[in-house]
Amino acid sequence: MEVFDNVRIWKAYRITLLRTLIGTLLHVTLCTLMAYALSKRKLPGRSFFAFYIFLPTIFSAGFIPYFITLQKLHLINTFWVYVIPMLFNFMHIVIIRTFLQAIPEELEESARIDGYGDLGIFLRIIVPLSGPVLATISLFIGVAHWNDWFSGAYYVSNKDIIPVQTLLQEMLMEAEALSSSMQRAAQQGGQTVGVNMAGATPESLRMALLVITVFPILCVYPFLQRYFVKGVMIGSVKG
Repeated sequence: MEVFDNVRIWKAYRITLLRTLIGTLLHVTLCTLMAYALSKRKLPGRSFFAFYIFLPTIFSAGFIPYFITLQKLHLINTFWVYVIPMLFNFMHIVIIRTFLQAIPEELEESARIDGYGDLGIFLRIIVPLSGPVLATISLFIGVAHWNDWFSGAYYVSNKDIIPVQTLLQEMLMEAEALSSSMQRAAQQGGQTVGVNMAGATPESLRMALLVITVFPILCVYPFLQRYFVKGVMIGSVKG
């Protein structure tokens, strides 16, 4: 109950929930728009744009240049450091693009005859037909946001906006450190005072943290499972 009674847990839960919802929505929207554009063979500079978004996936400047970049963009110690760096993912764009290329062009041509422009076709034709692949990408990026503790640990010092994964990691490290110090004191014949985390052991904390982190994903996954399998297969195989 120590974990569930902690007020900081629920504040961190709210941050994690917000970053997951906002980050997933923006990521899927921008990746789908990019994939829709790249699926058009007549797009000027199509190969250049594809190579441009592919290049950062094979080259990385390292942690320090990345940190400096975030600092120059004024993202350090802000909520948006969780969202903006994860707006694009090359593999997700490729999966969506492959899925969109399988949609018959006759559907778009008939929509143009009816007077729809590119935006109307995208919203009324492409998006409704892309449910499986969008659900798949949403699950991918949603789980990535939910499980991310690194950003909160290294890019945020304000305890009011750290995600729940970072907070739980800190709690677990503190519990293990306190348990180790108590064991050393006991081995040296010293008398220990107090109980670790109100009686919680590191093992019990791990189990409680496992429930907190996995349970929300288990609640969402059954609703996306049928889209997930279909989206992965169609988006990864080019016919």
